[in-house]
Amino acid sequence: MRLSFLEALYKETGPFASVYLDTSRDSAVNDPEASIELRWRHLRDALTSEGADQDSLTAVAEAVGSDVDVPGPHGQAVFTAHGRLALLDELPDPPTRDTAHFGTLPDTLPLIVQHSPEIPYVAAHVHYGGRHSTDATGTVRIDAEVGVWPLTKVTPGHRLHEEIPVTDWLNAAELKGRELEGHARRVHAEAVVVAGDVWARGILVRRLPTPLRGQVITVEGAGESQPRRALLEHRLESLFSGRMAAHDRSLLAAFLAQRAHDGASAEGVAAAVSALQRGGVKALFLNHHPESPLRLWAGPEPGQLALTAQELRSYGIQDVREERADAVLTRALVGTKAELVLVPVKQLRLHGGVGVLLRYAEPGPFV
Repeated sequence: MRLSFLEALYKETGPFASVYLDTSRDSAVNDPEASIELRWRHLRDALTSEGADQDSLTAVAEAVGSDVDVPGPHGQAVFTAHGRLALLDELPDPPTRDTAHFGTLPDTLPLIVQHSPEIPYVAAHVHYGGRHSTDATGTVRIDAEVGVWPLTKVTPGHRLHEEIPVTDWLNAAELKGRELEGHARRVHAEAVVVAGDVWARGILVRRLPTPLRGQVITVEGAGESQPRRALLEHRLESLFSGRMAAHDRSLLAAFLAQRAHDGASAEGVAAAVSALQRGGVKALFLNHHPESPLRLWAGPEPGQLALTAQELRSYGIQDVREERADAVLTRALVGTKAELVLVPVKQLRLHGGVGVLLRYAEPGPFV
């Protein structure tokens, strides 16, 4: 996964406030706004206990709950730097628990996890309820969305909507197919998910350009979705759950190939830190452990990280701090434009939970 969406945040200097909050407006709750405010108050107390200043608290408070037009279950990630809002992002799912942290580095891994797997796709829903014949009366309605999963749950992708007389559907389906192919090519879509009336969608699928036809997945059911939520959301959830994006799979395959031949790869925290110090990491692979107690030492710059404070000071870096390992590693990845791939333990257990694919082969073994 490319982490370019975090680059603007890391251009800021700390201290940072990092807040993850469930901002769903659940219809079962009598007063959802009051519920969000109560949860924010608890997080504000946590930030205050960690030394957050009043400007930071005010900046977070002004952002919390501002997503009133986003329906369904979701959350917010709010980051401030020096008392100013630095990044506000909608979370496709509510956080497992509300959290707040105030410190030198932002806590961005939970946001990265919510962006994963970042699968580009095209979804189409063909609505038709009439007689299965092109000489019938009535219209075929096609809704389509081009987006990246799961972000389209809360940030709608490019939408298309058109109603076509059923008598014109054969020709129109071919034109719509070419249009969908253009959008799919633009986002490098991995899947084309099609739902709706079996007859009408079948005409569309058969008239899609050949390269796109091989990516089609047809799904049953009406597939209706709420406004401002992903088209075919529940169908996409079941299709993409637990799946890695093709780009990440290719990086993992390259890592495994290099590991099999003792090539440009390494495993373990020490190896990852050493490679990041030199800017030599193409991609870092992580078995995500949200409660990991592992900590590293960091200096002011992204490439300044080490297992001990003494090592950093030996390089002449005096301003060093002990931080959560995931915060230090993520900053280093963004700063060196390396990628991050989250790998489920059941798929591949990495030594120390960390592996790296290097940009070039190292001259000697990592220790």
